[in-house]
Amino acid sequence: MQKFRKIGVLTSGGDSPGMNAAVRAVVRSAIAQGVEVMGIYKGYRGLIDNEMKQLSYRDVSGILHDGGTCLYSDRCHRFRFLEGQQEAAETCRKNEIDGVVVIGGDGTFRGGVDLTAQGIPTIGIPATIDNDITSTDYTIGFDTAVNTSLSMVDRLRDTCESLARANVVEVMGRDAGDIALEVGISVGAIAIAIKEVPFDEEGLIKKIKAGRDSGKRNYIVIVSEGLGDYSEKLAKLIPEETGVETRFARLAHVVRGGSPTLRDRMLATRMGHKAVECLLQGESNLVMCERNGRIEPMDITYALKLDRMYKGKLTEGELRPYSLADITEMREICEAKRRYMLDTYNMADILSR
Repeated sequence: MQKFRKIGVLTSGGDSPGMNAAVRAVVRSAIAQGVEVMGIYKGYRGLIDNEMKQLSYRDVSGILHDGGTCLYSDRCHRFRFLEGQQEAAETCRKNEIDGVVVIGGDGTFRGGVDLTAQGIPTIGIPATIDNDITSTDYTIGFDTAVNTSLSMVDRLRDTCESLARANVVEVMGRDAGDIALEVGISVGAIAIAIKEVPFDEEGLIKKIKAGRDSGKRNYIVIVSEGLGDYSEKLAKLIPEETGVETRFARLAHVVRGGSPTLRDRMLATRMGHKAVECLLQGESNLVMCERNGRIEPMDITYALKLDRMYKGKLTEGELRPYSLADITEMREICEAKRRYMLDTYNMADILSR
C-alpha cells in the first residue's frame, strides 16, 4: 500500500457554506496521522498553476463559522482537456503530493476521476447548496441554504400580510427542487413549483381565489430556478387571474453565503475526516456520501452515472461496464428519491389547502 507523506486539498465550482469546515477536518485529520497538507487555491486552476501553500493547525483555526471557502474556488476550462489534467498531475508530482481531496459538486468529481486517471489518487467530498448529488442524502451547504432562504421568505410573508399581497419567490436549485420543496413546506407556501413534478397552475389560481374569499391576506409561492423564467411569468399571471397584487423576488446567490449551520459543520467534519481515512488506507476515486445517517464511500464514477441516471442524462452505452446488479441498485436508488420527492410534494399540496 502506498505510503502517504503529503496530500492536497482544494475546493471547486460553486461555493457552499461548510466548505471551510471540510477543509479544516481534512487538514487536522491528516496532520494527526503525520501527513503534510497542501492547500490548493482556486480549485483545479490553482492545481495547474501551482498556487498552493502548506497548511498547519493554525491556518485552519477559526474558520468553522466562515461561509465561502478560504481556498477560493474557480471553474477551470483548461482542466476539461487532457493537457490541463496532465499539467495538474505534474504539479502534484513536483510538489510530492501523493493524493488530493476535492470538495465540490459533480463537476468537481469528474475532475477527480480525471486526476485519478493521471495517477494521482483522489477522494471527493460533496459540497453544493442544491443537494443535487444523487449518491448522498445531503450535501454540504444545503442545510444552511434552506435555512437562509427560510428566514428571507418569512420576512416577505410579513409584508405580504400587511398589504394583502402574493409573493412569488424563486430559490436556487439548477437541477434539483430540494431547496424549493423544503423551504416551501417550511414557510407554508400555497404552492411549490419544481422540475421534478408537473405544476398545477389552474389549481394554484383556485386556491388563491378561495383564500381571498375566505379572508386570507398573504400568499407565498416558491419556484425552483430550474424552471427558467417561470417565476416572473407566474407573478404576472396571478394578479391577472385573481386580482391579488403580486410581487416577484429572486433570492439568488445571497443564499450561498453566511455562517454554516450546525448540521453543515458536522456533515463537513465527518466527511472530511472519513475522506482522509480512506485516502491514507490506499483507497481512491471515491466520494463520501451520507446515507441513512452514516458516511459511506462510493466509487466516484458509479456515483456520477447514478446522478446522470436520476437526471435523465445517460447516453447509450454508459452503463455497459456495470453488472445487472449494479444497474438494478442504481434504479432502486433513483426510484426511491423520485418517490420521496413526489410523496413530499403531495404532502405539501394537501397541507396548503
